[in-house]
Amino acid sequence: MKPNILKISVGDIIEMKKNHPCGAKLFKILRVGSDVRIVCEGCGRDMVLDRLRLEKSVKKVVKGEENNG
Repeated sequence: MKPNILKISVGDIIEMKKNHPCGAKLFKILRVGSDVRIVCEGCGRDMVLDRLRLEKSVKKVVKGEENNG
């Protein structure tokens, strides 16, 4: 059984299950790898999370590559 890997890329907007302390739920992907760099769309806070922790926290990908064009 293969693990279900979340397909995210730079520029995607993701919605988290829990709110950020500023109240926003949307984050923009800045870098993808074993660690993922995201920035809060509400306050601009920049964070680096390991991919496993991020994938558990993501509710859905709001805007991806396929929706941009």
